[in-house]
Amino acid sequence: MGKYLAIVLGVISMVAGLYLVIFVWWREFYELVFGFIPPILFFGGLIAVIAGISSIKDSIRQKKLEAEAAALQEEQKTEEKKSEQ
Repeated sequence: MGKYLAIVLGVISMVAGLYLVIFVWWREFYELVFGFIPPILFFGGLIAVIAGISSIKDSIRQKKLEAEAAALQEEQKTEEKKSEQ
């Protein structure tokens, strides 16, 4: 019985909320929604910039590691050639 009561009360609440938003508080709801757009754009852009900077740093770090690994391999090859002679 509790499950059905929850569904019925949920539907009633949805209808009441929709009615209030459309017929009573439309202007306030409209202003609220449009008031969220600038902060969402700002913070979305901020997150994109941070992600881009992080990606660039990771790329630079990866190139550095690859260069160090190549130098280490070259050094090992040189040591192997010296030890063979």
